[in-house]
Amino acid sequence: MLTKGIVIGLTGPTGAGKSSVARELAALGCAVVDWDQIARQVTTVCKPCLESLAQEFGEDILENNVLNRKLLAARAFASPEKTQRLNALTHPWIMKETKDQVQAALDSGKQFVVIDAPLLFEAGVDALCNTILAVTVPFEKRLQRIMKRDNISEELARARMAAQHPESWYEERAGKVISGRLDEETLRRELQAYLTALSEEPI
Repeated sequence: MLTKGIVIGLTGPTGAGKSSVARELAALGCAVVDWDQIARQVTTVCKPCLESLAQEFGEDILENNVLNRKLLAARAFASPEKTQRLNALTHPWIMKETKDQVQAALDSGKQFVVIDAPLLFEAGVDALCNTILAVTVPFEKRLQRIMKRDNISEELARARMAAQHPESWYEERAGKVISGRLDEETLRRELQAYLTALSEEPI
């Protein structure tokens, strides 16, 4: 556990609406540490990480030392085993930077720090958190969102979804579950009440 303050783990399956919830939490004054953004940073500048990915998934995923993310995704999400290998190679690097950013936010005096991480439990990031907030929506709604968001085929979208747990898995492990289909006003109201309850009863 890190120093004083409340660290909230924000998670849920792909396409559930975590980004919208993270934006609202930021608007409410929380510091937000974005695991995906850190992952992109690490796979852009961390040479040892890139070299290990190329060794595992093929040298052609690097073009002039720049990662071809679409090609890596197609291979890494082709099976649960390949997804596990991707995570094993990248998570240690991402975890270090995540810890550093969370600690910096706490040291600056933030009462709430949110770690937005779809693989919160699988990567062990939940160990940094005081409580977990899960965002979920039904499967078919997520499927349509992912296809539109990433401009990918239904086949590839389903492959990505199959590499993750179902909604119920996240809901069972969360201290709070929120719907990713709420309108902005309702979402902000629910999140404000959630933060107020946490501040009144620190974990």
